[in-house]
Amino acid sequence: MKERLFLFIDQLAAMPHPGWWLFLLAFAESSFFPIPPDVLLITLGVATPERAIWYGLVCSAGSVLGGILGYGIGLYGGRPLLYKFFSTRKIHAVERLYNRFNAWATGIAGLTPIPYKVFTIAGGAFKIDFKIFLLASLASRSLRFMAEGVLLYFFGDSIRGFLFQWFNWLSLAFVVLLVGGFWLVHHLGRRAHRPSEPRSGP
Repeated sequence: MKERLFLFIDQLAAMPHPGWWLFLLAFAESSFFPIPPDVLLITLGVATPERAIWYGLVCSAGSVLGGILGYGIGLYGGRPLLYKFFSTRKIHAVERLYNRFNAWATGIAGLTPIPYKVFTIAGGAFKIDFKIFLLASLASRSLRFMAEGVLLYFFGDSIRGFLFQWFNWLSLAFVVLLVGGFWLVHHLGRRAHRPSEPRSGP
């Protein structure tokens, strides 16, 4: 399966106008397709490092627009559609994240190895705020793919193994630190505004 995947990606990279194939792959992956666009993005970036940042931009645009389609699919298909295509465990995990972080949970999925399509379709099915969903998608997908593009632009083929092996883990660590930082700021802010208890007299 892995060999077929890389063969398929190599075939796309060798076709005319590979940027359009990258756009379509990123678009499809955000709503229904299983192959992440990072694989084609890295392949194209290694082949032509001078265009890697442009490919990162193309990938970001396709992914965000595909996420909008996923949101629409979930909005009109509702929860029955979720249970038809995804496991109950995965749906409940996504719902817990949305209950805790609202539409900003989309940003968590956009940066991490979590399948993005689950969040885009669930976002529509759960009827979360579309404006925040769109903003979180734009920020997270652009940060992910543009970071890959910039690294490929400066380091080319020498960074390929690092991206395949470690980039997802670094993205996950970044999200953990980001969420932890927001929680700490919020927690300290609540403590600072908590009225102090009056001291008892001698």
